[in-house]
Amino acid sequence: MEEIDPRHLLIKVAQILEQLDIPYAITGGMAVFVWARPRFTADIDIIILMAQRHIASLAEALQTLSEASYIDTAMMQRALERRGEFNFIDGVTGVKVDFFVIEGMPFDRSQLNRRMPQDILGNPVYFVSPEDLILSKLLWFQSGESAKQYEDIKSILRMQPKLDWKYLRKWAMIHKTTDILNRLQEKESS
Repeated sequence: MEEIDPRHLLIKVAQILEQLDIPYAITGGMAVFVWARPRFTADIDIIILMAQRHIASLAEALQTLSEASYIDTAMMQRALERRGEFNFIDGVTGVKVDFFVIEGMPFDRSQLNRRMPQDILGNPVYFVSPEDLILSKLLWFQSGESAKQYEDIKSILRMQPKLDWKYLRKWAMIHKTTDILNRLQEKESS
């Protein structure tokens, strides 16, 4: 049986977002794969700055990837109203794409302003910076203390020696995650 490579879907979705002029950045496990150590991820996580005018065109464009794909415009509408999440399931691969609608708050804008293009199979795809990935995972860890988030942060710290610590400390202080960040930094430097 042929192994499914989610990077092909990642490229297609990124191209759709670019064509529709929807600011985005890949986060989650795919970003860990780029900035740290490869690990299994069952989905693609993307932060997007979406407006009402994007709902129909984004749903239509995603649906063209496969007739068997799943997208729910009502869920997209709720995500836009509540700054929540909606998903798309690709009918060919079965891979799920989770879209997290951000609202343009200072940290949201910062993540999009600092996003970095990475080459994925010869195509540029925007990813959150390693610092923003750490900060997001600190927030997730703080809200649920997931061991996966903690291990991902440790991996990024190990693999990215030239992090912007001033930026990390600024946002960790704002997010009240400084203690967790300091503990992780101490463990990695010892």
